[in-house]
Amino acid sequence: SRLLDHTADAIAAVRGGRSLTEALTHCPAEVRPGVQALSFHVLRRLGQAQAARAWLAPKAPPKALDALLLSALALLWPDGEAPYADHTLVDHAVTTARQRLPASAAFVNAVLRRFVREQAAVLEIVQRTVPGRTNHPEWWVQRLQADWPDHWQALLAANDRRPPMTLRVNTRRGSVDAYLARLNEAGVPGRAIGTQGVVLDAPCPVTRLPGFADGDVSVQDAAAQRAAPLLLAGVPLPPGARVLDACAAPGGKTAHLLELAELDVLALDQDATRLSRVDDTLRRLQLHATTQVGDASQPDAWWDGRAFDAILLDAPCTASGIVRRHPDVRWLRRSSDVPTLAALQARL
Repeated sequence: SRLLDHTADAIAAVRGGRSLTEALTHCPAEVRPGVQALSFHVLRRLGQAQAARAWLAPKAPPKALDALLLSALALLWPDGEAPYADHTLVDHAVTTARQRLPASAAFVNAVLRRFVREQAAVLEIVQRTVPGRTNHPEWWVQRLQADWPDHWQALLAANDRRPPMTLRVNTRRGSVDAYLARLNEAGVPGRAIGTQGVVLDAPCPVTRLPGFADGDVSVQDAAAQRAAPLLLAGVPLPPGARVLDACAAPGGKTAHLLELAELDVLALDQDATRLSRVDDTLRRLQLHATTQVGDASQPDAWWDGRAFDAILLDAPCTASGIVRRHPDVRWLRRSSDVPTLAALQARL
């Protein structure tokens, strides 16, 4: 029930407009991995859960209680991936409700047991709503239908799959083949992808990755690993060339540039807290770049007047392309964010 309690808090935070990453910072460290896993599960089924709750209990309960109900309904969903048996989950939910609001325990028990009892009818009703069918907001689905008429259904389905864990091998320290051999010896098999990438057969804690603490490998999605090589392939840069990584945090692309070439890199980001993660990454990898707090759209405030030989700009975006890894994004974004972010990208 402790995991469910913190999961409900995280879901309430996301529904209130905060990112899941931020919400999890308030979760005790010892339960954070479990809460994150359950929160991902819930957020990938939140459209179904909201539609089911609206039918089972048309009058929305208080927000904290509603988040608990939605979490429980998503975790009960009969799709073959439910992490608990029905009776176990219901018992945990009732116990958590009793701790949150004692008078609500009977209500939560009744709603969840009715869901378990009348699943077939509830599932049929849920399918009548766009969020219930797709687990995405209606505006998001309409946008995909308009922009990708032949692929929107496949894109929505892909968003609900668990993402792979992909690594970037630091080829300054060894080859991809050599690192694959080290992984196999450690009981963490994977396969090569791209020029430096390895996709693990199953995700694992970074503490199980050979040489992670020493900088032999980093976690980075395969698409993100395309950026640095594309920049370096586009312009032949001499050793010591000056490169700006604008919007650099958390530092994956900064580090990748430095693994590939001898460069004088300025890693810029307007968020000082996130920029500190760039410093952490560079220390682990034993690489060096200058980090600076600054808004890339206002160079007069931070630029020293020396020209850059190349600029890598990973501009803020809707993050619609990384919904597999960040399932909260679909519930945080609004349709008005698209033109706002496009304007910001143009300024940058």
